[in-house]
Amino acid sequence: MKLLPFTDHAAAEDSSTLVLPNDADPLSPSLDGVTRIDLHFPKFTDGRAFSQAFLLRRRREFAGEIRATGDVLADQLAQMERSGFDVAVLRADQQMATAQRVLASYPGYGVGKYQGDAVDVQPQFKEIKEGAAA
Repeated sequence: MKLLPFTDHAAAEDSSTLVLPNDADPLSPSLDGVTRIDLHFPKFTDGRAFSQAFLLRRRREFAGEIRATGDVLADQLAQMERSGFDVAVLRADQQMATAQRVLASYPGYGVGKYQGDAVDVQPQFKEIKEGAAA
């Protein structure tokens, strides 16, 4: 997952970026020509963007960038990555070093080693077993 400090985030400037409100249905908008979707966390306690990211990856099979914006805290990053986010724009008071340390603490999640997630549906142990049977 790519991490951006608050100051490096550029708001959507063209039609290739879709800013999806957190109360919108992620299954309804047209994704034609969209390469980036910004999902906003108005408060760190509002988790609707997690569900939106998951649905965009799994049901809509969106392969572009999904960016978390708003009240993004370092302790949410592992779950964001597992839900399908590619990029997280950290809240202004969050330290980049802390966020990087948090992500490094969960190496098994990033590549789907132990459990499947929004991007890597099948866990690694299942892949190994099926590869051995072939």
